[in-house]
Amino acid sequence: MSTGSVQTIPRKRRGTELFLLLAALVVGIGAYVAAELGYNGAVPDNLVQVAGGFAALALAAHVAVRLLAPYADPVLLPLVVMLNGLGLAMINRIDLDLAADNRPEGPFAGQQLIWTLIGVIGFVAVLLVIRDHRRLQAYTYTMGLGAIVLLLLPLVPFLGKNINGAQIWIGIGPLSFQPGEVAKILLVVFFAGYLVVKRDALALAGRRILGIDLPRGRDLGPILVAWLVSLAVLVFQRDLGSSLLFFGLFVVLLYVATERVGWIVVGALLFAAGAYFGYLTFAHVQARVTGWLDPFSDPDAYFQIQQSLYGLAFGGLLGTGLGQGDPTLTPFSYSDFIVPSFGEELGLTGLMAIVVVYALIVERALRVALLCRDAFGKLLAAGLAVAFALQVFVVVGGVTRLIPLTGLTTPFLSYGGSSLVANWAIIALLLRVSHVTRRPSPSAAPLAADDATQVVKLR
Repeated sequence: MSTGSVQTIPRKRRGTELFLLLAALVVGIGAYVAAELGYNGAVPDNLVQVAGGFAALALAAHVAVRLLAPYADPVLLPLVVMLNGLGLAMINRIDLDLAADNRPEGPFAGQQLIWTLIGVIGFVAVLLVIRDHRRLQAYTYTMGLGAIVLLLLPLVPFLGKNINGAQIWIGIGPLSFQPGEVAKILLVVFFAGYLVVKRDALALAGRRILGIDLPRGRDLGPILVAWLVSLAVLVFQRDLGSSLLFFGLFVVLLYVATERVGWIVVGALLFAAGAYFGYLTFAHVQARVTGWLDPFSDPDAYFQIQQSLYGLAFGGLLGTGLGQGDPTLTPFSYSDFIVPSFGEELGLTGLMAIVVVYALIVERALRVALLCRDAFGKLLAAGLAVAFALQVFVVVGGVTRLIPLTGLTTPFLSYGGSSLVANWAIIALLLRVSHVTRRPSPSAAPLAADDATQVVKLR
């Protein structure tokens, strides 16, 4: 009698995803209804259209995953749908205040639903076009070149637009788009492909100082180039957030690829030098630092951060309740400062719950990276996770005065099409890597009825 072999058969877990997705829809649509009930005591007139449309988009994304990536992680999509629904609810609630005050802004909720539609279409397109993430490695330098072109587009005359002091937008007719959001994804692909090839050379130790193996001087070229590019973004586009995001992303991926703490040390020193140079050279950086250290020194210059702090304080531990606060007292409460809007009406408890949802997305993305069997996929998933985590950190840290304000948007919550579409594409790439990692080998032979093979189902 043969002992037989052990074959692992992963479970698809699409039923689990559907159950979690329905729960996420209940949270998002429930918040939409609760906000309007809290504001005027009535159910929204457009509830059927908005709730039906949003639910249809979420279910369409689920069907796409079921057909195109059946072995993908079952938790990522429901978490994203929950955040997207909460963001839509808060944006609609802010629209109510703007309309009551006869403000020229808005309405934004309808446009956000349209951007969600475009984001889901992009999500499905990524799953449909990219059937195996490993093929992206062949386009490493093409992706790098594309990222540079996208970063330079806002500097092109008659195409770039300066909005709120940052030259990070391009305008085509009435439409505006932030190409840096797409460049972020291309840079992750480029960094992952580059480091897979160069990691052996970059992992070689140089001098050992204070117990830390620092890299060799000849290997400092890549990090110096990334440092100079991030400074260029800061200088020419006045975009603190993107500058920090791009450089931080490359340094962390260097550490992940080489496992050398020395790269973190070098990156931290270069970041400190760049930050100090920016502070000494540029007035807008000095203004951000002053607004961080003493926002009440000038009631006019730092009105936005002051109002956000008042809103968070007014919300307290449990918040005023959806629809019962005054989030529009903070400028751009529907986009850059939507986190204080949630903090005011949901309180510290609700805001921490949202942060936990973000943490779960990052954890699932890092889990995908850990389980991935190929080096490129590991770095790709880790890079997407780090980019997502860094963006959430600099946004939440900025509005709570943990760090200076940077101007990035909160993923899936803030109003804006560029960020929403790009982040849906990031989730699609993570699901693709997860599916390729967990699916059974296509060369595996089917089991015979009398085979002694033991079948183990993976969770």
